[in-house]
Amino acid sequence: MTAYVGLGSNLGDRAGNLLLAVRGLMEASFVVSKLSGIYETEPVGVENHAPYLNMVAEIHLTSISPSQMMARVLRIEYLLGRRDKNMKKPRTVDIDLLFYGEIQYNTEFLTLPHPRLHERRFVLVPLAEIAPHLVHPVLNKNIQEILQTVEDDSTVRRWNPNLRLAARDIEILSRLKSRTQDA
Repeated sequence: MTAYVGLGSNLGDRAGNLLLAVRGLMEASFVVSKLSGIYETEPVGVENHAPYLNMVAEIHLTSISPSQMMARVLRIEYLLGRRDKNMKKPRTVDIDLLFYGEIQYNTEFLTLPHPRLHERRFVLVPLAEIAPHLVHPVLNKNIQEILQTVEDDSTVRRWNPNLRLAARDIEILSRLKSRTQDA
């Protein structure tokens, strides 16, 4: 089973928070098989927030339900300082379960596919980088097609880590990316 998660941060060391979130996914026994690049994005639907860094990870799963995966993701967010799930507040890390295979799932706590991913350029751009032909099971369009027609015109630009990341973080991210691409 293949799942996709979106990761974002707009508080503190944003890039470091994303790296810690990816590490948290690996330590939670998820096999991270692909990582998008990091994108700097303007906040959507809120004012006076710092820009976000966003990325998407492809994860291969065995014997875990969507609810169990969500529980692990929430624990990672908590361990990285996220205490409030209010969508309108800045956050050290935000991890959203975007797709869980082709499963359509709807509970009080989790809806799959993510109910707003098709409206969000900050999710679609990094997702299209690693899975352009992934078909949305409800919309019956692939990610590239959805991206081409999205109405969200917010700024999403490839973040240049050479300008802002410590050498140690660049090395870690490079190793993570090469590990996931070699798998």
